[in-house]
Amino acid sequence: MTVAAMTWITACQLDDIEQEGALRFDHGTKTFALYRAPDDSVWCTDGLCTHEAIHLADGLVMDYEVECPNHSGAFDYRSGEAIRLPACKDLRTYPAEVVDGEVRIRIG
Repeated sequence: MTVAAMTWITACQLDDIEQEGALRFDHGTKTFALYRAPDDSVWCTDGLCTHEAIHLADGLVMDYEVECPNHSGAFDYRSGEAIRLPACKDLRTYPAEVVDGEVRIRIG
């Protein structure tokens, strides 16, 4: 997929995501998880844990990590890296930005 084929879409308002929190966003057939970091930056990953397809937005978010609510696997949501077992496959990440209070993600 080329960058030219990717589109920015509005997912929510920044205030819809608690600081150090996550929000589920469904678009088409995909589920995403949006994160608001301690510094108010926003991040986006695939919304399902790579271990057993559990919604990550229901998990615990601390600092720059999200913990799966099912088996406590964890990911760095900035890079998608799986950092605690049983998660062993990284998450896909997507560019995210805040424009005039709206959280936008770039997907293809």
